[in-house]
Amino acid sequence: MPDREIVVDNFAGGGGASTGIEMAIGRSVDIAINHDPAAIAMHRANHPGTKHYTEDVWKVDPAEACEGHQVALAWFSPDCKHFSKAKGGKPVSQKIRGLAWVAVKWAKAVRPRVIMLENVEEFQDWGRLTADGRPDQAHKGETFRRFVGKLEKMGYQVEYKLLRACDYGAPTFRKRFFLIARSDGNEIIWPDGDYDDPDSLETAVGMKKPWVPIRDVLDLSLPCPSIFDDSDTIYRKYGIRAVRPLAEKTMKKILQGVEKFGGKPFLIQYHDSAEFRGQDLDRPIATVDASNRYGLVRFLTEYYSSAHNVSIDRPMPTATTHDRFALVETDGMDIGMRMLTPRELFSGQGFPADYIIDTDADGKEYPKSEQVKRCGNAVCPQVPAALVRANLPEICTKGGVMHETP
Repeated sequence: MPDREIVVDNFAGGGGASTGIEMAIGRSVDIAINHDPAAIAMHRANHPGTKHYTEDVWKVDPAEACEGHQVALAWFSPDCKHFSKAKGGKPVSQKIRGLAWVAVKWAKAVRPRVIMLENVEEFQDWGRLTADGRPDQAHKGETFRRFVGKLEKMGYQVEYKLLRACDYGAPTFRKRFFLIARSDGNEIIWPDGDYDDPDSLETAVGMKKPWVPIRDVLDLSLPCPSIFDDSDTIYRKYGIRAVRPLAEKTMKKILQGVEKFGGKPFLIQYHDSAEFRGQDLDRPIATVDASNRYGLVRFLTEYYSSAHNVSIDRPMPTATTHDRFALVETDGMDIGMRMLTPRELFSGQGFPADYIIDTDADGKEYPKSEQVKRCGNAVCPQVPAALVRANLPEICTKGGVMHETP
């Protein structure tokens, strides 16, 4: 009987959890499972020592895959979009919401010492659906409690919490639900993050480090095409995705950001009626209400969202599977705007700078849309790294393989 314990990453995606686990244990996970060939292609490129299954998680036999090895850790990140509030009021799939039950299958088949599960915070509300495919508020959380109860009846101690990636060193505020279940009788440990708000008392006295700002991982040398220039020259030269044409409400939000981060009055005569006095939107700014003494101003705007503009001196809001964030620059005479690149998005999620995102394991080009999708679905590596170090120190290398935030 093999005596080496192994680590398994179900719903492995592009490799966020696997990367975090590797930071802690000093080697790749042993098994990675995902139904999406594109996701496995990225995972294979970055974790070549892993045994990969491009398969529905329900079709993989845990005992057969583990080949007699004890499982130290089984990680699960089931599809979250049919729990997320971002889904809005649209009908959801009971089948997809039920993917988390595969953790119980693994618990029965190979009894991992530790099970960890990550999802959106609404996972705790998991319950039955109404006839029209919407969550039944009368049974909110009913299925989640049954899921936890199943693990507890099998001898697992179960705890869960909401954790923010920024508190563990990732330059994003991304908050997620984490569940830990263990069958070996050892205590479940929730490690405190080493990072906090720069304005907090703990940071001020040196007990914690300040959050990593998104500014630290942006490539500020890349040009931001003018929002008034229809030329695609910069796009062709740098591959930067400009944002044009701009809707009126988008322009209004940009100018609100300029005013917020650059001082007021600042650029042009802009009014609540959303009119631009004395010029058309397709022409360079002609009217300046104040002298240009503010220097270069940069901030992020969430392009396909009504959310507010955000400072690049703070962690980034949660990335999604679609292009969402744009960098806005102004020097007082013009306004530039571009979507963040996939590399910036991955770095914003806490991935190491050398993580391969543009080609797969066979050297095939990985489309930018797929890169963005993988990033939006990814677990921020710093959180699993911290959880594994705290709960499974016996399988971790001394200090782990610590990737600094790029």
